[in-house]
Amino acid sequence: MNLQPKRDWDLWAIIGLSLTLILIIYLLPDNVMRVIIGLPFILFFPGYAALSVLFPESKDLEIIERVALSFGLSIAISPLVGFGLNYTPFGIRLAPILLSLSALNVALSAVGLYRRQMAETPYLPFDPMRTARGYLVQFKAEKGLDRVLTVVLVISILSSVIALVYVVAVPRQGESFTEFYILGPGGKAEGYPNNLTVGQEASVIIGLANHEHRAVEYTVELWLVNMTFVDNVTQVHSMYYFDSLTVTLNHTDVDLEGEWQPQWEETYNFNVSVTGNYKLWFLLYMDGTPILPFAPAPMVDYSGTSAEERIVMAVENEVQSLNLNLRVM
Repeated sequence: MNLQPKRDWDLWAIIGLSLTLILIIYLLPDNVMRVIIGLPFILFFPGYAALSVLFPESKDLEIIERVALSFGLSIAISPLVGFGLNYTPFGIRLAPILLSLSALNVALSAVGLYRRQMAETPYLPFDPMRTARGYLVQFKAEKGLDRVLTVVLVISILSSVIALVYVVAVPRQGESFTEFYILGPGGKAEGYPNNLTVGQEASVIIGLANHEHRAVEYTVELWLVNMTFVDNVTQVHSMYYFDSLTVTLNHTDVDLEGEWQPQWEETYNFNVSVTGNYKLWFLLYMDGTPILPFAPAPMVDYSGTSAEERIVMAVENEVQSLNLNLRVM
């Protein structure tokens, strides 16, 4: 096989840029070149390399058709690679996707080079220098308004490309949210203490993670509530203030590629001194709690007071909350 990198610069560029992207991601993960190369790596290279295998002859496709089909075929191929990885032990993660697509681009380009060598009238990419010189001669021959319009067109295209790269390289701030959860004493979403006797010690794990893009002071209020629903209306029969926890957490990014890690967890031990069927509500407030006209005291019944509004808001999802069913004998 006679290698001619200068003639077949398009496929050699795909091979070189695919391998370069691997180095950039692992050595310079925050470099803007990751985005500049990464976009065509996913949206153009796979389809273009595949078309060089399927249609190596120049008569098979016009250049415009080849470019348009390269985008369309890439959009079909890239998700299929992820779909296949989903059924392997590697999963859909950065490293498997990067290495799989790189191997695919390199393999298709290598076969494309071979097919191009065997073709009678192979499709060859344009010569960048010759094309640039041709456009330069044409530009110099233009006069007046034609030259001005050409300059405006070039500036518009460059501005669009720069704007696209900026938007992708500097994405908007992600969605703001807070992880709030309770786990059983074993650290799993099971084994919750639902059946207790009066005075029996029990425990749960309360967890928080701040993804609000700022430091937040969190307050978790606990209320022991006996309640029913009549005609979709919340009726509070008894409502005991239980406890309050406060913690300030800095923002932490969501890591979609690594293993999930808790930011803040606390084992909360409690016991209940009254019998009945209750929900232990965990109400989450950010940067302070709504003001009550009184300072709540533990295990005092505040049903019939303005404190009931806290539970109504929790039921209507106007405040972030969790609850634990308790049957106390």
